[in-house]
Amino acid sequence: MPVGRRLMAGLFLITGATGKTGRGTVDLLLAGGHRVRALAHNDDERSRALAEAGAEVVFGDLHDLDSVTAAMQGVSGAYFCHPILPGLVEATVTFAQAATEAGVRSVVNMSQISARREARSNAARQHWLGERLLDRTDLLTAHIRPTFFAGWLKLWWEKRDGEGYLRLPFGEGRHAPIAGSDQSHVIAALLLDPEPHDRAVYSLHGPVELNHHEIAAEMSATLGLPVHYDPISVEEFASAMTDRGMPAHRVQHLSNVAVDYQHGIFAGVNDIVSRIGGRAPLSVSQYVTENKAYFETSGPLFVPQP
Repeated sequence: MPVGRRLMAGLFLITGATGKTGRGTVDLLLAGGHRVRALAHNDDERSRALAEAGAEVVFGDLHDLDSVTAAMQGVSGAYFCHPILPGLVEATVTFAQAATEAGVRSVVNMSQISARREARSNAARQHWLGERLLDRTDLLTAHIRPTFFAGWLKLWWEKRDGEGYLRLPFGEGRHAPIAGSDQSHVIAALLLDPEPHDRAVYSLHGPVELNHHEIAAEMSATLGLPVHYDPISVEEFASAMTDRGMPAHRVQHLSNVAVDYQHGIFAGVNDIVSRIGGRAPLSVSQYVTENKAYFETSGPLFVPQP
């Protein structure tokens, strides 16, 4: 290891600890013998499972300065992950202030690949502002910008009459779906060795860029049943999400990133998962194989036939 670099030791705070990337990060750090404090919203089955795994579980809200400040005490590095809900910039301010007061050394920030100043999605622009805010602190800061998660295939999947359907507004756009577990490997590595990655912005991708017709073909071959991609309009997509009771902030975000996707914002591949995370990212086929049980029935967000 080069002179001047040292792996982080001590206590790591993981927010979003019951989510797809947070839980995986908790498990990896614990498996490496590190101490982990997990910030959860509720005392429920998921938070109790974190405690059983060996994490110190604390309860709080990213918008509450007092609870975040308490969670930061004694922490060396922290992972910041905010859901697609209003208040991201305020939560980032709260997180940064609490971390600074507590003497936290580094942060890994979950952003998104569509984060940019000119983004039409309110959430994506707020992520860009959050990045800039954290860059103005003294924290060693790394931003990760994943493309669409492979896990989204489970959410938007419909199984009907023995066949699978993806009714989505992505046109002929392309991306390389990235598994949450692969992101966790990157997050853990950045927390453990933050210095070489200070102020870095890493887009995260799976191994192969595909359009949704090709994704459907991969799923079909893996599941052994016909799978179809049925392109729909952004308007139909937004209407279906509204009918399901999805919050307006999330509908606005998903509608606008669908347009971004069509324009290539989510495309690309790179070696970040293997180079920093230390393992080859899962392909669509590998992800579906590991999660076959989820594809036996329709996912919770599928867009029904009109």
